Amino acid sequence: MATTDHPKPTLDEIIEQIGECGARICEIDASEAGAGNISVYMGWDVEVRRHFPNAEEITLPVPAPALAGGTVLATGSGRRLRQIEQEPLAAIGAVKIHADGLTGTLYTSNTRKFAKLTSEFNSHLAVHQDQVERRGVDFQAVVHAQPPHLTYLSHIPAYRDTARMNAAILRWEPESIVSLSQGIAVLPFYIPGSEQMGTANVEGLRDFEITLWSKHGTMSRSDVSVYRAVDRVEYAETGAKYEYMDIVAGGRAEGLTKQEISDVATTFDIDSPWLG
Repeated sequence: MATTDHPKPTLDEIIEQIGECGARICEIDASEAGAGNISVYMGWDVEVRRHFPNAEEITLPVPAPALAGGTVLATGSGRRLRQIEQEPLAAIGAVKIHADGLTGTLYTSNTRKFAKLTSEFNSHLAVHQDQVERRGVDFQAVVHAQPPHLTYLSHIPAYRDTARMNAAILRWEPESIVSLSQGIAVLPFYIPGSEQMGTANVEGLRDFEITLWSKHGTMSRSDVSVYRAVDRVEYAETGAKYEYMDIVAGGRAEGLTKQEISDVATTFDIDSPWLG
């Protein structure tokens, strides 16, 4: 299996990242109540029993043979992301994927405060499965959030188009073309947790590192860290906020021109499909 170029984080480091990133998602109003969830795949042997001593066998919501032998950390259903940082072991479970790729062992702590893992666990697991199978990564963070300005724009029919959305969100900050060089994939509205949703999301995250689930929220991924996955949400949401402000102001702002965006990309050696 291929590996990333980055040092393998420890379990404590990943748990800390999940807590801090959950808090950050809430700070940008991208998670109300129990909305939003985070998962991390680790393709190496991880000792989880010190943190999560209780074990139970589970059937995976989708087949994940490429993840066999690996571990997926995921937040629990109904847990508020803003509370994870203060009590992380109460909100996170660790799933060791069995050799059959159909079952796993769920490890939880003595302070567990959820009945099941996130209701979006099928979407998370499907993305991890697809990325590991196709690219051989041994680490991946996946974050689902509900950023309000991006979600609002997806309620406007004209913005439910990948090219239009990327033109809108990449034109407000010079950093955007650097941090979101591949842009964002806009998906149609699907029932949350449905098979259609899962399939479209997996396909979208093959070519993009963040998808926008129309009228719902986003899912972002990173092979580097949970922080990086949340950074993508922040940059995309900030672009959407500027776009919303411009709509409210009557479309008076110029934004960055295509040439200015191209010049930034050239300066920072960025290759992007959105420079034309």
